[in-house]
Amino acid sequence: MNGVAQRVLVSSIQAAKCTGLINSTKAMSSFVDSYKFETLAVSSPKTNVLHIEFNRPEKMNTMTTGMWQEMVECFNKASIDENVRSIVLSGRGKLYTAGLDLVEAASSLAPSGNDVAREAFRMYKFIGLAQESCSAIEKCMKPVITAVHNGCLGGGMDVISACDIRLCDKDAYFSVKEVDVGLAADMGSLQRLPRILGNDSLIRDLCFTGRKMKSDEAKSCGLVSTVYEDKEKMMEGAFELAELIATKSPVAVQSIKVSLNYGRNHSVNSGLEHIRSWNAAMLQTEDIMKSAQTLMMKKTPADVKYSKL
Repeated sequence: MNGVAQRVLVSSIQAAKCTGLINSTKAMSSFVDSYKFETLAVSSPKTNVLHIEFNRPEKMNTMTTGMWQEMVECFNKASIDENVRSIVLSGRGKLYTAGLDLVEAASSLAPSGNDVAREAFRMYKFIGLAQESCSAIEKCMKPVITAVHNGCLGGGMDVISACDIRLCDKDAYFSVKEVDVGLAADMGSLQRLPRILGNDSLIRDLCFTGRKMKSDEAKSCGLVSTVYEDKEKMMEGAFELAELIATKSPVAVQSIKVSLNYGRNHSVNSGLEHIRSWNAAMLQTEDIMKSAQTLMMKKTPADVKYSKL
């Protein structure tokens, strides 16, 4: 092959690679375009990573019925989206979230004068939507990493307790704030935090007083796994972690989340029986052979092209 032919071949290969990269970028962009919400901003900063942000910065990302509905829709959609393998959840503006939008809640909670039983049914539905906004995170098949900056109050605690991994910056503080507005938290904090922290005395301290827990205490008690210097470094860390998870076998990652969630609410023996039945099917995946071959070649899962799931 003469010099001219070699240069033509090299140029063709480079052009093909460039076209593939462009097409891949367009594909990633197009799948995110289907996530259109009023109270949430959605993007894809890394391959197979979805970034969901609370997007009411002018209202301190307070939660409304509209936001709850969109959270359910967004996480349910991401759960079955084969382009998504991991998720980062954060908040835009000055803080993560100030919790419930008290202005909207005042109208929703105001007595209507209706029959007591019918009023109770209305409130039952209202609380159910609030709870499902957090449960949708927990039930989402993809791991959810939440990154907290500054305040995480009230409903924010319910949200992060439903996430798989919790990170924060050094200025973060946490408060189960509901007691200060005259009610008991009802979106999941009282049910999930005891399992996360494993300290009944601390849980009751936080919930009875509504006091602020700062980032160092949050790290020491196990509420968060990493504390970063500032929000920028925290988001970099969150994306790096999400990107690493996204390189792993989606069969393995999603199976792990299913088994961990099941085991948390069942006995050890029940959990073992569950994963035994689950893996009776999952061990037949092609991902095991691909991963084993990669390890034998001294490469990493990032070098494997796993099929979409």
